[in-house]
Amino acid sequence: MSDQPRRMKVLQAIVEDYVASREPVGSKALVERHNLGVSSATVRNDMADLEDDGLIAAPHTSSGRIPTDKGYRYFVDRISEVRPLSIAERRAVKTLLDNSDDIDDIMGSTVQVLSQLTRQVAVIQYPQLDSSVIRRVEFVLLSEHRLLLVLILSTGRVDQRVVYIDEPIDQPVLDVLAQLFIQYLDNVSPYNLDQALAEMQPMIAPEHRELAAALGNALQLLAEAGHRDRILLAGTANLARSPQDFSHSIGPILEALEEQVVLLKLLTEMEQDAHGLSVGIGDENFGSLGDASVIAAGYGPGDAAKIGVVGPTRMDYPSTMSAVRAIARYLSRILSS
Repeated sequence: MSDQPRRMKVLQAIVEDYVASREPVGSKALVERHNLGVSSATVRNDMADLEDDGLIAAPHTSSGRIPTDKGYRYFVDRISEVRPLSIAERRAVKTLLDNSDDIDDIMGSTVQVLSQLTRQVAVIQYPQLDSSVIRRVEFVLLSEHRLLLVLILSTGRVDQRVVYIDEPIDQPVLDVLAQLFIQYLDNVSPYNLDQALAEMQPMIAPEHRELAAALGNALQLLAEAGHRDRILLAGTANLARSPQDFSHSIGPILEALEEQVVLLKLLTEMEQDAHGLSVGIGDENFGSLGDASVIAAGYGPGDAAKIGVVGPTRMDYPSTMSAVRAIARYLSRILSS
């Protein structure tokens, strides 16, 4: 075995052992646990070279070594393939997600499944409206002056809003307007609501235009609210399981997850690798997330929205990458069905 491939095998062994044990790894343990085919002295020399390259480091005065952010990055970049989920894992995912109906149920079930599979904080960004179209608009009369407006999108998202009307609402009139809205708004992007409503205007009887305008304004408010980025989290308590994995307090990371602005910016700007995944390790991430690792994948139309996990840099990268990619692909299939 030439020196460079052997050193990479030593690095891989150090990453695997440290992720499993959270203890610095020494040369003797590496020789005992891994089939490296060389002596402890040779492994010590390889470890010295890896340390010179900044891929591993000695914490305090320990004789063992731990991977650095650069070492994790080198390891992740050389993962040749992302393994599929096991049969049991796939069955669990299918059982939980296939029982979900509307978009909120699907999003909630998805982050719960991903958090359980990875034992990390799972995050999901709701599908973006720019890739969705209107599938149905419904008006449900609640009383003489109130109705429920329901907007259903191609992503499965269902939004609703109660609309108050000054004049008494007549059911036959509402039925006529409902047919017009369905005719002119079906398969229209929420971004093109203005144009579609303007095209519909000449078809509305003058005496019904005030009610139609109120309904149109309510629809636009719903569409604008749906366009705002929304993130759902699950498994936040997993961060507290190993606070020693973070060089600082986990408080700033929890704040970043709660405020979501930093996380949204990071998810939006992360670039995908050859596996269709985005992996940010330590200082590669913004601000308070610089003490964590983020693994994400795009899903849905155009892979515009992201799903992923946030956890310590001491993470089982192969398994976590596998789970994130598998869940993203499964979710895309659900939303396109």
